[in-house]
Amino acid sequence: MGQRRPHEERCSWSNTDCLERPLKRLFEGLGRAVAACPWPFALLPLLVSGGLGSGFIFLPGLQENDIEGQFTPTGGPAKAERELVRLHFPTNDSRFFAQRLATEGSYAALIAVAKQNGSVLSPEARKELMKLNGAVQSLSDADSYKQHCASLLGSCVPPNPLVPLLDSHLLDSLRYPINDSSFFLGTTLGGVRTNGSGYVESARAMKLLYYLREDGDEAEKSREWLETFLREFPGVLARLDLKTVRVTYFTSLSRQQEFEGNTKSVIPLFSVTYFLTITFSIVSCLRLNCIRNNVWLACCGVVSAGLAVLSSFGLLMYCGVPFVVTVANAPFLILGVGVDDMFIMIASWEQSASKTDTKSRLADTYSEAALSVTVTTVTDVLAFFIGTWTTFPSVQSFCLYTGTAFVFCYIYTMTFFGAIIVLNDKREQGNRHWLTCMPVEQGRTSCFYNACCIGSCSSDSSQLQTNETVSEHPMSLFFKKYYGPFLTVKWTKLLVVLLYGAYLGGSIYGCTQIREGIDLRNLASDDSYVIPYYDDDETYFSEYGPRVMVIITGNVSYWEEPVREKIETCLQNIENISYVDKNLTESWLREYTALANGLPINISNKDVFMNNLSILFHYPGFELDINKTHNEITASRFFVQTVNVTSAVDEKNLLNQLRAKAEECRIPLKVYHPAFIYYDQYLVIVQNTIQNVLIAAGAMLLVSLFLIPNPLCSVWVTFAIASVIVGVTGFMTFWDVNLDSISMINLVICIGFSVDFSAHISYAFVTSKESSANKKAIGALHQLGYPVLQGAISTVLGVVVLAAAKTYIFRTFFKIMFLVILFGAVHGLFFIPVFLTFFGYFGTPKIQEIRYRNNKDCP
Repeated sequence: MGQRRPHEERCSWSNTDCLERPLKRLFEGLGRAVAACPWPFALLPLLVSGGLGSGFIFLPGLQENDIEGQFTPTGGPAKAERELVRLHFPTNDSRFFAQRLATEGSYAALIAVAKQNGSVLSPEARKELMKLNGAVQSLSDADSYKQHCASLLGSCVPPNPLVPLLDSHLLDSLRYPINDSSFFLGTTLGGVRTNGSGYVESARAMKLLYYLREDGDEAEKSREWLETFLREFPGVLARLDLKTVRVTYFTSLSRQQEFEGNTKSVIPLFSVTYFLTITFSIVSCLRLNCIRNNVWLACCGVVSAGLAVLSSFGLLMYCGVPFVVTVANAPFLILGVGVDDMFIMIASWEQSASKTDTKSRLADTYSEAALSVTVTTVTDVLAFFIGTWTTFPSVQSFCLYTGTAFVFCYIYTMTFFGAIIVLNDKREQGNRHWLTCMPVEQGRTSCFYNACCIGSCSSDSSQLQTNETVSEHPMSLFFKKYYGPFLTVKWTKLLVVLLYGAYLGGSIYGCTQIREGIDLRNLASDDSYVIPYYDDDETYFSEYGPRVMVIITGNVSYWEEPVREKIETCLQNIENISYVDKNLTESWLREYTALANGLPINISNKDVFMNNLSILFHYPGFELDINKTHNEITASRFFVQTVNVTSAVDEKNLLNQLRAKAEECRIPLKVYHPAFIYYDQYLVIVQNTIQNVLIAAGAMLLVSLFLIPNPLCSVWVTFAIASVIVGVTGFMTFWDVNLDSISMINLVICIGFSVDFSAHISYAFVTSKESSANKKAIGALHQLGYPVLQGAISTVLGVVVLAAAKTYIFRTFFKIMFLVILFGAVHGLFFIPVFLTFFGYFGTPKIQEIRYRNNKDCP
């Protein structure tokens, strides 16, 4: 075997550039191809974007804004439990009981609150409540509500059990929470003050629930009535001019309608975002010399990001991918990332100015910038595609749309924007004005002409554009002469370490305080009519929580006394949970057993047990709690009343404890309430987030190992990912952001962006040919400090307008993106350069010398 040549140096722990070298050669070839023939590379992306953008015609049919479908986990246990309830206990709107519904039902809700700390049971308030009730039932026409209302025993179910008693004296001796007539008032009368005997002295609020039919064709008619209610009720309420009570309202359609309006609310912000981004890009790339001015580069960089959005969104719409409201965040993010890549390309282009040949210059630019951009793009795309593995459809759609957009953003940066660089360079070489493209004449004596066309009153032609006289941007010089040397001083490094310790400590503490779950009120805009309703509901009706079904799901021998004892033991175990009031349990089996003992009847015999069930059915609703088929009871249910479920933590604990008790029972048991559909997110949100973060971080490490020519540098990039994620998770708690499906999207983003800033600096550090670690850090900051800062600012500008949005979804996106960019930039420009210097010189001098001499891998 012959001796290995220098450029065939094997990959090793200190020199893992096996993939880096061929990629650099590939990018050099691409740069030369773009420089040789720029027009096809400039025009083809425009044609592709126009063709794919036509996919937007499918947008109306692809909008999926169903709250339950998008913001609850796919395959959640409560969804299966709901199907079980529907199978065994089908609803009957002519024998209606709200607590026995498998869903929330179709309804309009009002909360009347007494003004000036009064009571809704006062004579004046009662009169106004009757007036209010009459106005609601006579909406549209006098018989409209009666035609569509849910009924019991041939009459509309009263909106509140106290409404029929408003004009009687029976309300003067009312017990709470269960009245003597056995109806439960805990969820319909709020802010109650009782005397020592349990009689009501006053009540601040009353809830009125107008349930409508949902069986057969009635569902659509009920929906029409609710739409009429939402359209007409505000005017009706104003005309009533109530003096004693104030009223807030809500319907079963409200949450969905408000959520669907969120996307429309941010459309006007797109134009503001593009204006801010273009303005910043122009200002940050501005030169006084109007020949060397990079205004067109800045504008086309923004256009390139816009083309990526158009192409990717159109392609996925052609493929039928659902468009969820969370995807409306993506263009703001993509714009910032696309502009970030543009700044890296421009910085490398200007630093290659020593070469007069455009092909060689663009080849050098691609060689240095393209690999850095490739690292960040691959990591971003991986982060988003890994994010599609979650069980939340809203997160899946967002990650798929955004990840695909990043691919197009990368392709267009390498083609379209590279071609624009070449065309702009040809204009500069022809000494043509950046705006008019007219040649700038030399030797003119007019100060005004020279100031406009050269940037100086001097007519010295040497100030015109030549590749040899390109000067560095003042900010790049600032990083080289001032910031870099300051950051590498020993005492500055000590301060950086102390600051990082404080940052990490605060972040870890914040992580321990994180709150889980999405508050459904946050799906509406801040000025929505539903927010005051939610506030009143929380203030006056939070003492009593969901009335939970306890379902026996199999054929059970209820007539056998040991079986009944097992059922009773299971029910008592559930009642012993701190969130359950055992005095408010409703059990047909307990009632039946008590009746049998009183008559007396021996229900230990199957035939006697089954034949005498009709006695029990005289009690309203019990017949609906037993699924009797062919002289067998295939399923039955009881009800327990929960209390003090006032926070997401309570909801999570309640669900876990109820299901744990059901699992422990020796009888096949399930627990269900329609709210559990949303509670299920607590079971998977942390697990999904940790899973995605760990998998993505591992993928980032592998990418870094392959594309960054030093393993220790890859370790530092992975460290930056973990550090930024911990910081964002901790500090979002301090900013009142919960861990939910919306913030989980942003934590996925966090993985990609935490790589971006650190990877740029780390890559420049390890490929530097400087002799000391401090000089390497200064060189890396000189080369990429300003582009990284530009990218951070441009990305923040891309999302800052969302801070003005009236909806939680978009404000949350801004908050977490701001934290991601802030902490990512601080790591890239502050922490990582200092930490890299602690490990000295990466690689041996011999290897660095060989790589620089033979492969020109170092800047």
